[in-house]
Amino acid sequence: MSLLPAVDRAAFAVAFADRLRRHGVAVELTATQDFVRALMAVPPVSRTPLYWAARVTLVRRRPDLALFDEVFEAVFGEALLSVDPNARRDGVRSGPRGGDARAPVPGEPYDVSGTSGERRGLPWVTLPPVVADADHRDDVEPSVPQRLPSELAGVLDVPFEQLDAVQAQLLGRWLERALRDWPVRRSRRYAVRPGGPRVAIRETAARARRTGWDPVQLVRTGPVRRPRRVVVLCDVSRSMQAQAQAYLHLMRALALTTHAEVFAFATSLTRLTTTLGNRSTEAALEEATERVTDRFGGTRIAHCLSTLLASHHGGAVRGAVVLIGSDGWDGDPPERLAAAMARLRRRAHLVIWLNPRAASPGFVPRTTTMTAALPYVDLLLPADTFADLLRVPGEVARHVRRS
Repeated sequence: MSLLPAVDRAAFAVAFADRLRRHGVAVELTATQDFVRALMAVPPVSRTPLYWAARVTLVRRRPDLALFDEVFEAVFGEALLSVDPNARRDGVRSGPRGGDARAPVPGEPYDVSGTSGERRGLPWVTLPPVVADADHRDDVEPSVPQRLPSELAGVLDVPFEQLDAVQAQLLGRWLERALRDWPVRRSRRYAVRPGGPRVAIRETAARARRTGWDPVQLVRTGPVRRPRRVVVLCDVSRSMQAQAQAYLHLMRALALTTHAEVFAFATSLTRLTTTLGNRSTEAALEEATERVTDRFGGTRIAHCLSTLLASHHGGAVRGAVVLIGSDGWDGDPPERLAAAMARLRRRAHLVIWLNPRAASPGFVPRTTTMTAALPYVDLLLPADTFADLLRVPGEVARHVRRS
C-alpha cells in the first residue's frame, strides 16, 4: 500500500521543494525532477523510504541536512498517515511499529552493510565506481574518480575573491589530485610493454637462452609516455590581486604533479618552482609571497616574457604547454607584447591564456594589449573559479589530440 494514495506526485514534490527553498535549502529544478522519478520508481510505503527518497534527491550540501530535517518534521510530524497510526507520536527519527527502520540522525555513523539490524536503506555517501581509460592502454591503470565533499562542491563555482583562506587551501589540494591526469606525450624512449609495436631483440635473445636459443616468446616494447612539459606564468599585479592566491595554488599543483616551471610576474619575473615545491602548503605560499617583491603593483607582460625567453630557463618553453594567467592589462606597448608572444608561440607547443575576465557573459577583449596577444594564443579560457581551473587539463588534452 502506498503512503500517498491518490496524490499527484509531481504536485507533492514541487510543493515540498518550494517549502525547502523558503526555509533556506538550495533545491534545484533537476533535483525536484529526480524526486518525482524516485516516487514513481519506488512508491514509499512508510515515512522512512519517503525520507530517504527526499533527502538523497533534494539535498546536495551537508550544511542543509539540519534544515531539511526540520522541514520534514514540520510537514510530516503532525500528519495522520493512513498506513501509520503512530506517525503523530513517533516523528521522523523513528519508523512505524512493525519492523520498519528509523531514519538516521545526521552525524551518526551509518551501517552501510545493514548488519546491525536497526537501520537499513540508502547511505548518504556511496563509493565511486572504478573507471579505466577509454583507450584501454596498458600503461594506464584504472582509477577511482575523486569526489569533493559537499562543503567544497558548493563553492567550486564561487569567484576567488569570495573564498576564505581555508576554502582556497582545501580546493588547492583537490586541484593537485585533479591535475595528475595531465596530457602526456610520446617520448623517444622505449620500454617493455605487452602488445608493443617493436620486438626487443636483446630481451628476446636473453629469454631464448632458456629454450635452446629458439625464440619461443617475443618480447615487445612500446614508447614511454611522459607528461608534456608545462611552463606557467601568473600575473600578480594589482588588477589580479583577487585571483593571485588561487593562481598560486594552480602553480603549486602543476609544480608538484607535472614538474612544471612556474613564474610570477608583475613588473619583473620571479621563478617560484623550487619555492612552491615545499611539502607544506602554508610554508610554500608564504615563502612565495615573500619572494615576489613587486606584487600588487604595475604590470609589464612583454618585458617579463622577453626576460624569460632570454634567460637560461627559456629552453624549458620549447615544446611545452605554456599557461599565462593574466587579465591582459599591460603597461608595455602592444607591439612589444605582440613581438614577445610571437617568439613564445614559435617555441611552445601550445599557448593557453587564462583570463578571469573571460568568465563574464558577452566577454570581448577590448584592451589593446590583449588584442595584440590573441593571434598567438591557441586557447583563451575563463579562470574565475576553481571549477574553471579544474577544466584546464581536459581542454588541453582535447586541443593536443586535435593538433
